[in-house]
Amino acid sequence: MEALTIMTQSIKLTTDQMRMMSLFQNVTGATARDCVEDEKQDRVIFVVNTGKMGLAIGKGGMHIKSLQNIVKRNVELVEFDDDPAKFLSNLLNSKLVSEVKINTRTDGTKQAIVMVDPRKKGIVVGREGRNAEKARMLAKRYFDITSVLINSPERQTMEM
Repeated sequence: MEALTIMTQSIKLTTDQMRMMSLFQNVTGATARDCVEDEKQDRVIFVVNTGKMGLAIGKGGMHIKSLQNIVKRNVELVEFDDDPAKFLSNLLNSKLVSEVKINTRTDGTKQAIVMVDPRKKGIVVGREGRNAEKARMLAKRYFDITSVLINSPERQTMEM
């Protein structure tokens, strides 16, 4: 399998996103690596560096609750990893993901296949596919992965 490169050099932040990241750091004490505003789902997604989730969340979720009160939207955190499979596992709840495979299709596009327990697939996909959409959006943003399939051994597939 070929090495996947991180696409961070092509990520551009708006002034609002930079303000949001500054606010995040002031409230949590953790540095956000990225900020994605998802208007459709009324949420702000912060990507934090490996090992900084506890600091970002705060005791009893205190930092996240404060941030949500300030921005008046849901705040979601994702722990970054240079390995796209680990990053997707973190994104979709590593306790529920059994395996992530990254494939390159014949047309050169990259696809991630995420294996989950069939009984937990709904939780991983999320209400109205919100978690699957977040995975697709961030996988594309960081690793140029164009498709994320959430699959279970009984072959029910949810492609985003």
